[in-house]
Amino acid sequence: MSWGTELWDQFDNLEKHTQWGIDVLEKYIKFVKERTEIELSYAKQLRNLSKKYQPKKNSKEEEEYRYTSTKAFLATLNEMNDYAGQHEVISENMTSLITGELTRYVQELKQERKSHFHDGRKAQQHIETCWKQLEASKRRFERDCKEADRAQQYFEKMDADINVTKADVEKARQQAQLRHQMAEDSKAEYCSTLQKFNSEQHDHYYTHIPNIFQKIQEMEERRIVRIGESMKTFADVDRQVIPIIGKCLDEITKAAESIDHKNDSQMVIEAFKSGFEPPGDVDFEDFTQPMKRTVSESSLSNSRGDGKSEPKFGGKSKGKLWPFIKKNKLMSLLTSPHQPPPPPPASASPSAVPNGPQSPKQQKEPLSHRFNEFMTSKPKIHCFRSLKRGGAGPEDFSNLPPEQRRKKLQQKVDELNRDIQKEMDQRDALTKMKDVYIKNPQMGDPASVDHRLAELGQNIEKLRLEVQKFEGWLAEVEGRLPMRTEQARRQSGLYEAQNTSAVNSCAQDRESPDGSYTEEQSQETEMKVPATDFDDEFDDEEPLPTIGTCKALYTFEGQNEGTISVAEGEMLYVIEEDKGDGWTRIRRNEDEEGYVPTSYVEVYLDKNAKDVYKSLQKISE
Repeated sequence: MSWGTELWDQFDNLEKHTQWGIDVLEKYIKFVKERTEIELSYAKQLRNLSKKYQPKKNSKEEEEYRYTSTKAFLATLNEMNDYAGQHEVISENMTSLITGELTRYVQELKQERKSHFHDGRKAQQHIETCWKQLEASKRRFERDCKEADRAQQYFEKMDADINVTKADVEKARQQAQLRHQMAEDSKAEYCSTLQKFNSEQHDHYYTHIPNIFQKIQEMEERRIVRIGESMKTFADVDRQVIPIIGKCLDEITKAAESIDHKNDSQMVIEAFKSGFEPPGDVDFEDFTQPMKRTVSESSLSNSRGDGKSEPKFGGKSKGKLWPFIKKNKLMSLLTSPHQPPPPPPASASPSAVPNGPQSPKQQKEPLSHRFNEFMTSKPKIHCFRSLKRGGAGPEDFSNLPPEQRRKKLQQKVDELNRDIQKEMDQRDALTKMKDVYIKNPQMGDPASVDHRLAELGQNIEKLRLEVQKFEGWLAEVEGRLPMRTEQARRQSGLYEAQNTSAVNSCAQDRESPDGSYTEEQSQETEMKVPATDFDDEFDDEEPLPTIGTCKALYTFEGQNEGTISVAEGEMLYVIEEDKGDGWTRIRRNEDEEGYVPTSYVEVYLDKNAKDVYKSLQKISE
């Protein structure tokens, strides 16, 4: 089966067919190019997706990836990144092994095709030229034969005519002979040309054209084989990355199987466990019996002097006895003064009130009174709010619950030990370098590393001192962790009060208003310390809205809890108007607020803000 013998007369169709084959090859190249672009785009989108959900460094989100479920998700993101890399490999291999190779092959194929069809056209032109020569020789022979016949007929006519002279007859005879000779010559030339043409034609259709068509056939078959190989390579490129993609998927499955819900639950306990004990039972207060109440701070201890076990607010309770009451409303209910305020001074001069009016005292029920004490410690609130909003915490983490403090201290000790190990490794390396310099002075001066060795020694000593300091705090915490006893619950509150340096630095003196300590000072401390914890519990609550402004008409020294000092002429914000008890609640800034006598200030209320505030109050009630 050969195109040269079977398709000897289909030159034009073969030319069209081979051009169509090249077009198909170019179309396949374009298809592979678009596939590589899709693979690159897919890989890029996968990488961006993996990057989008990666945890940000040094953020709270990064801390959440310590759980097994989030670790599995992180492993999935990393494997998806590798998965995207395999699609990039597919694109690169297809570009180099298919697109690039086929593009070069198409150029070579076009040149080869052009050469073969040029040879075919040249052979075709040659045979056409031979045919034209044959036709010309044939026409000349035909013409000469006709002229010879006419000359012969003229001679015979002249020879038969008796009136014609002998000379004319001879002349006609010679002309006839000449024409016959020319016809014979044309015949011989025609025969020679015919033989030559037949030979050329035979060579054309049985030698030249078959050879050319055979080359074209081989070229076309190579093209077909090449596109088949490219398609096979197309599949092989995908098949080569399947094992790696399978490994990525296996790793994702392995990560999913590594999720341990029990372990995650335990980690939640370790992350948020405070170490406090739950609060004890609240005692029943019998209001049917007449009770003696005084305005002194010592009434708290007197009301508990009957030997009853008092309710515990220390330890783990953190003020959670009222978990569903809004903080601002609760503080308003418990800390708002109810006795008439002191009258304004006779003059605006600060000397008119040398010691300033005292905040009123009211006979309160023991429970609410005690709750009032640790809820209205403004310096404590200010201090812990500043810590929570980015202020520097104490070095010994004493602002944290015992269990969390222990974990932080342990982490700090481990971090310092790692730093010590790094410094010791550097020192060992420099020591070895110095020994080499001593043995081989040409390599360096041994004294050049002495300064660095001395610095490393000092650094190690400092770090060891730091480790000892934090280990001391850690031992103190571990020795004071609460046990499940009533006495331990009391000690946990006392321990927090003794070690919370942030509270101690900003809390007021723990004296009672009359300047003396009560006999239950330790219990007072126990009740006051959790105020910070309660404050933290509701610290996310929005502060009371501002409903107006006020101007201080006189200087007021707020020396007791629940009140705030103001200077004459000072402008402040009003957050709660006088409810008929003669006291107005004001705010100086975001963290300082309290009550002042209404008669000491001139209030300018914003009507709209006041209406909003009242509606919010009704909703909260």
